[in-house]
Amino acid sequence: MPLPSLYVSGDKPQAWSITRAAIYGAALGTLAALFRIFGPSHEAIAVGDRSSLLANIPTIVVAAVGFALLCAGATALRNFIARRLIWPEL
Repeated sequence: MPLPSLYVSGDKPQAWSITRAAIYGAALGTLAALFRIFGPSHEAIAVGDRSSLLANIPTIVVAAVGFALLCAGATALRNFIARRLIWPEL
């Protein structure tokens, strides 16, 4: 993300979508949890072994919700700061 500048674009400024950021954060959190569970530092998983995945569902859900909240919060903070400092006339 570039730093704010004194350049004023001709485009209408718009806020970032908090919902979209939460969805992307949840996807990123899910991928991070799956990498942590099934990553290269763990032993190989048998093709038919689903108990390992089922046992780690709470970890996956917590990571997905945590990343979703983090991304949504960062987006909301960005929108708040932009409305106060960058686009005060809107």
